[in-house]
Amino acid sequence: MISFFSCGEDYVPKPKAFLRLDYPEAKYVQTKLELPFAFETNLLATKVSSKQVKSTTRSYGLNIEYPSLNATLFLTYKPIGGSDGKLINYIKDAQNFTQKHMIKVDEIPVFPYENKERKVYGQFSEVIGDVASPAQFYVTDSVNHFLTGSLYFNVKTKYDSILPAANYLEKDIRHIMETIKWK
Repeated sequence: MISFFSCGEDYVPKPKAFLRLDYPEAKYVQTKLELPFAFETNLLATKVSSKQVKSTTRSYGLNIEYPSLNATLFLTYKPIGGSDGKLINYIKDAQNFTQKHMIKVDEIPVFPYENKERKVYGQFSEVIGDVASPAQFYVTDSVNHFLTGSLYFNVKTKYDSILPAANYLEKDIRHIMETIKWK
């Protein structure tokens, strides 16, 4: 008789829930780096660094780190110097780097970018699938400057797990493309 009256609560299974990730609204500031170009970065990127890369030309490597998202955007700048051959090779290298992911991805939508007033032309590639770099881009003025970038997360990636952070950072990449100014 005691066992019938001792536990009177009805237990309900735990409902399914979704992880809620709130990212702050992006606030952008102009970079203050001594480079042949300038752009705006999100304040969420707490560390922006650059260094000259050993090369026959004055090339630079830049890292834009997002510690709260455990991600880094790696940029590489190379001067073209008016050489059509260099430009073609740089574009091929950037596109081939993206295409190397084809064996692991579901698709790679490519979005061309053009701003004739500021002389910025390029493309943004979203890499959909379990890959190390879910977003890549390049921009150029077609004569003097070439900038390429890749987003990496500092963890083994599962596409559905990093998707909210990747979407947030893709907006930052597009903002860099839209605000770049050649010097």
